[in-house]
Amino acid sequence: MRVNVLILIIVNALFLQNVQAKEAPTPAGLEYCTVCHGSQLMGNVNIGAPRLTGLSTWYIERQLLNFKSGKRGSHPEDTTGGEMMLMVGKLSNDEIAKIAAWVTKTESPKPKALIAGDIHLGEKKYQACTACHGENGEGNKELGAPKLNGLNDWYLVTQLNHFRLGYRGTDKSDSYGQQMQAASSVVLSEEDAANLATYIYQLK
Repeated sequence: MRVNVLILIIVNALFLQNVQAKEAPTPAGLEYCTVCHGSQLMGNVNIGAPRLTGLSTWYIERQLLNFKSGKRGSHPEDTTGGEMMLMVGKLSNDEIAKIAAWVTKTESPKPKALIAGDIHLGEKKYQACTACHGENGEGNKELGAPKLNGLNDWYLVTQLNHFRLGYRGTDKSDSYGQQMQAASSVVLSEEDAANLATYIYQLK
């Protein structure tokens, strides 16, 4: 009897230990991230929240800091960017760093294609992007260029148009944003953005 009780106590202790490990405190603000971006950060096209899985820690952190400072999201036409500003406005830099680190540990399936552009025209446009983002959209930290493959095609279209129209990248203190806005001069229309996004989506 005593042996059985002892075994039960040990099992319960191990169970509680596992539960506590699974319920480790999440970074402040993380609960708000999952509300829009999903439990696996797979994104939600209905509210304009992109998939975050696969993005680098340094890029996520930089963008959150940009939202916090108003370098990004302050343009009145960038409604989702404005919402992000409100979400991260009260977070400390340390909390932002923890959130960015957590984001890169998540996993989610590649999103389905929703944009039907001309892949061949998109490939021609992408030649101007390879110097920074790489031939396969793998990104380049030294140049501050994020990974592109694995992003939602609709989100790529949105951001390309935001750069093209001056909704993003116009803040003088956002050197990378200004760099991208200058590079986006190859995108002359919404059709160009759709073609480019279609090509980027299929990169391996």
